[in-house]
Amino acid sequence: MKMDRSCNAQRFFWRALVLFLSLPAHQALSSKSIQALNNRASAFLVFGDSTVDPGNNNHLNTVFKSNFPPYGRDFTNRVPTGRFSNGRLVSDFMASYVGVKDDVPAYFAPNLNFEDLKTGVSFASAGSGYDPLTPKISNVLSLPKQLEYFKEYKKRLMSRMGKQSTADHINNAVFFLSAGTNDFVVNYFTLPIRRRSFTIAAYQQFVLQHLKDLIKGLWEEGARRILVSGLAPMGCLPIMITLNSNNALLQRGCMDRFSSVARDYNVLLQMELASMQSSLASQGSRIYYADSYNLPNDMIQRFPIYGYDEAHKGCCGSGLLEASFLCNPDSYVCPDASKYVFWDSIHPTEKTYYLVFQSLRPVLDALIQD
Repeated sequence: MKMDRSCNAQRFFWRALVLFLSLPAHQALSSKSIQALNNRASAFLVFGDSTVDPGNNNHLNTVFKSNFPPYGRDFTNRVPTGRFSNGRLVSDFMASYVGVKDDVPAYFAPNLNFEDLKTGVSFASAGSGYDPLTPKISNVLSLPKQLEYFKEYKKRLMSRMGKQSTADHINNAVFFLSAGTNDFVVNYFTLPIRRRSFTIAAYQQFVLQHLKDLIKGLWEEGARRILVSGLAPMGCLPIMITLNSNNALLQRGCMDRFSSVARDYNVLLQMELASMQSSLASQGSRIYYADSYNLPNDMIQRFPIYGYDEAHKGCCGSGLLEASFLCNPDSYVCPDASKYVFWDSIHPTEKTYYLVFQSLRPVLDALIQD
């Protein structure tokens, strides 16, 4: 009986989500339509990789940048901010939902006023990962370095708000962590260094230990509401299909040998987060898991149901390999990005990010409940 109820609930959720897709695009993506009724978070603070980097890499000496067209084609005023998509990221929609701000700026963004800073920024850096080697490959910000910038951020708040007010502010902020894909896709499966030292199971534990260290570091700095994203179905990334398929031009199906690694990692991650939550709950902490696998996987496997025309290549260029500087002002771009799951060969479109956000609303509600 319990199994039947669970299945019925899941079927109801997917049907409701499909019905939601029938809304006009301008209504579905309107910031006003997704804001929470009450502002129950003091700030929204983000750490991770290109899935949540709104432009920090613009200010680094790295090729992993996207501050040029056609990136940002559907963002406010068509500005290429450095977000690796055609528009807003999942972190932007989340910040709007918890009532903080419509878009999360980069910590390195010039001309941030104090209110921009106070209500939250992203420290994320495209190309980063939990493994210390991963950010070195791309010359980007490591997660420990992002934590250092957060400590600097706290000092900037304290200079205006005082120590106690800043501590209360941080306690009531939402922290979102989104990384890990580069550790596997760019690092483990592409370079030989880690494969010489780790089995895939051992490497999963290695990555998780660094993630736990980051969470502990944030907790020590006052973070009490922490949401951690799992891995997406990385065997479905267009670039992974292109580079690892024997006939990638004709057979564009997902490669389960890579996605299965993400599934296994996500199970381990949920166990670790549940353990940390159990040990810290008495001290007011909420550490939750954000499922970034199941809905994206379903969207890719059954893309017509979600209003997509294409799920195995990106909107930019051929959609097979282009990302960052390979997706540039000279690239062909599909007329309507909302018909594509992916914007380039790695990163989702704004519509995909929005639907992932919608699926995460219940866990956000639990995180910010009084």
